[in-house]
Amino acid sequence: MPVLPGTPPLDITLRRSARARRFSLRVSALDGRVTLSIPERAHESEAMDFARQHEDWLRAALARQGGVAAIGYGKALPIEGRDVVLAAALGRSAEFRGDSLFLPGPEAQVAVRAAAYLRALARDRLAEASDHYAGILGRKVARITLRDTRSRWGSCSHTGALMYSWRLIMAPPSVLRYVAAHECAHMVEMNHSADFWAVVARLYPHWHKERAWLHTHGPRLHSYRFGVTEA
Repeated sequence: MPVLPGTPPLDITLRRSARARRFSLRVSALDGRVTLSIPERAHESEAMDFARQHEDWLRAALARQGGVAAIGYGKALPIEGRDVVLAAALGRSAEFRGDSLFLPGPEAQVAVRAAAYLRALARDRLAEASDHYAGILGRKVARITLRDTRSRWGSCSHTGALMYSWRLIMAPPSVLRYVAAHECAHMVEMNHSADFWAVVARLYPHWHKERAWLHTHGPRLHSYRFGVTEA
């Protein structure tokens, strides 16, 4: 991924399109991701020249929406609804102590290691919650897949396979449980009808509050860029 130098450096996602006749920049309102659409045969160097020419606009657009949250030693990262400080560790594995998450390795790898820790924790929490709510409904979870989705927090297939955004582990535990209840409710009602919401209310009576939290605070969870490629 090309990078536009500066403070901070900006990752630029290049998107080639046969329909594009010119360069165009877009800053995602969801997570601050910068996408540069370019004609199919355009050179990357030309595209980055275009980005540099519009750097002031890019940084102003990012500043208006809070930009991208930094990840590094000494920086705070939300984990299960509370801000945790990332700290260097001498061992080989991550360790939670008090309000700090100690991660081994050089600072250049801290974001990747933090993402790995969050994914593992998310899998444990989501598996537990999903099994709980599916059990109430007399259903079984076929499998759980974690992804870094931008458009949805979870999904459920007709076979009972569940998909979740692993970033839910950064939200309060009650929010994660609501999303698990929501997706498990689809095992009974594969729609968003009144009957579906009745199932959600049975599983998680106070779902309105947690849904509102995601609407208000969800973009912050997407503002952290971990520097890893995720499906």
